Amino acid sequence: MSPSVGGWRASTAPAAFAPQDIAHILQYVRHPVHVVREDATGQLGLAMGGELVGAGASDVSLMGTLPPIYPEWLGDREFCESHGIRFPYVTGAMANGIATPALVVAVAEAGMLGFFGAGGLSYAAVERGLADIQARLAGRALAWGANLIHSPNEVALEGRVAELFIERGVRVVEASAFMKLTPAVVHYALSGLSTDPAGAIVRNNHVMAKISRPEVARMFMEPAPAALVSALVASGKLTEREAELARHVPVAEDITVEADSGGHTDNRPLPALFSEIVLLRDKLAQQHGLACRIRVGAAGGLGTPQSVAGAFAMGAAYVLTGSINQACIESGLSPHARGMLAKAGVADVMMAPASDMFEMGVNLQVLKRGAMFGPRARKLYEWYAANPNLGAVVDKHGAELEKILGKSVGEVWAETHQYWEQRDPEVLELATRDSKYQMGLVFRWYLGKSSRWAIDGQPDRVLDYQIWCGPSMGAFNSWVAGSYLEHAEDRKVDQVALNLLEGATHISRAHQARKCGVPVPADAFNYIPRPLSL
Repeated sequence: MSPSVGGWRASTAPAAFAPQDIAHILQYVRHPVHVVREDATGQLGLAMGGELVGAGASDVSLMGTLPPIYPEWLGDREFCESHGIRFPYVTGAMANGIATPALVVAVAEAGMLGFFGAGGLSYAAVERGLADIQARLAGRALAWGANLIHSPNEVALEGRVAELFIERGVRVVEASAFMKLTPAVVHYALSGLSTDPAGAIVRNNHVMAKISRPEVARMFMEPAPAALVSALVASGKLTEREAELARHVPVAEDITVEADSGGHTDNRPLPALFSEIVLLRDKLAQQHGLACRIRVGAAGGLGTPQSVAGAFAMGAAYVLTGSINQACIESGLSPHARGMLAKAGVADVMMAPASDMFEMGVNLQVLKRGAMFGPRARKLYEWYAANPNLGAVVDKHGAELEKILGKSVGEVWAETHQYWEQRDPEVLELATRDSKYQMGLVFRWYLGKSSRWAIDGQPDRVLDYQIWCGPSMGAFNSWVAGSYLEHAEDRKVDQVALNLLEGATHISRAHQARKCGVPVPADAFNYIPRPLSL
């Protein structure tokens, strides 16, 4: 039998040994809770308050005390301090502006970090979004960021957006879908590097890299390649001093391990992938002797308090959510699309071709329930891979193709031509030389439009809605069923975040008590959503 600290005597409420009484005490996560033992039976229980007395002066012994737990303490305090936020919680950048300025501001006002969904938007739209956020947050020192997405088909736009972030003082970006380092992301990461009076390196810009493969994580966790840095110096985008300091810092100080998620994903299980990246982080830190510690956060599949608590228990510095925020009222999705998400189950998702990397065969995860986008997009890619040009597809599948497109092939090409003529005429020049590339542009029209139809709520194209979604959406819906967050029109992004964090805190406390040997009842691990205030 383990030795006790001494005897324990109640001052108001007695010690709890019955399951329902133990569950009740566990709700007081912000208070110290005592682990006690009933000497006659040896049964462990919980108690609050009271006083320590000498051994034998009471029939209840004090075995130890569990300190308070706060949502703010679940993650890495250095992460929160570095970004000036209260909670170790991040909302990811849902592309095409689905992570709206309104969503970003709501998250910032809740003391968390939100990213504007700049990916897929035109330069002008990104500029308007940044201006909107900065106007809403004017005069308030609240953290926020924007998305820099790898754009192999629009290299110039990626570079211009990175430069815009530097010019507009966007202090943190979420770098996503990168398969290699590009001049744009390295330029942003290293711009403004300096040292303080003590000689410590100070970063002006922070990169949070979302990764799902060790080889990509390695690129962001190491100093930028010398050749790439030299090229940026030669082009006048970095100074010699910035290049010198670049040798001592990683490209990103925050790495988000993205498991089975909505959008671009490799469908990896979080426990295996997270462990792999942490081991790699520690190995590289020792190898390079960098001047900072890289923090590793978790994303993908996080839609319940249990999953959030599990991520923090693995050592995540922060958690990042995506799919579940799309169903919130601040999301850029149409009310109809948000309603579709609110009905999804964990198995109502599938992989489909990605518009931005269609020709490369890259897939992303989308909502399957209530939509035909996934199967139709897959068919388009099959035709693309099996045919040399658009004419060949029309000869074999013309009627079915036009049914998917909803227009004639000629009409779609006319719209596509007009779009690229305004956005990047070089794309059209390539299409005139490469007929298969032209076919890809026509098929990408459907993939690009399908996302816009979901955002705009196009009533005659509901079956073609492309809604990025991971299994966390279904898990979230099951958790909130019957609660005030059940319906999409009642979901506010800050309330979703606060309830996930509060629930994770309660589950962490229950697990803490169970590790001490207390017979914690199963219902202590269930947290029902409730309206919360900051």
